[in-house]
Amino acid sequence: MSERFVAHLPFTATDLPAARQFAGTLARSVSFLSEVDAAEVTVSFEDEQGVRHRVFCDLPLADRRRCVRRVDHDGPCSPKRPR
Repeated sequence: MSERFVAHLPFTATDLPAARQFAGTLARSVSFLSEVDAAEVTVSFEDEQGVRHRVFCDLPLADRRRCVRRVDHDGPCSPKRPR
């Protein structure tokens, strides 16, 4: 079985919502790779790397899938991204 690792890639953003947006876009852009668990992406402030902020909701749904919407979404959870 393969071990899991975390890549730390520093970047700049104006605030936490912008950082979440960037990280979510980056995660989705590489989610076609089976090695990537895009639903688990988090961001942290550079000086507070132990405090992670989730990007995606990822709550379990009744059909055993997970919510793919942003962590702070309005409305019900969904296994599909809103258009």
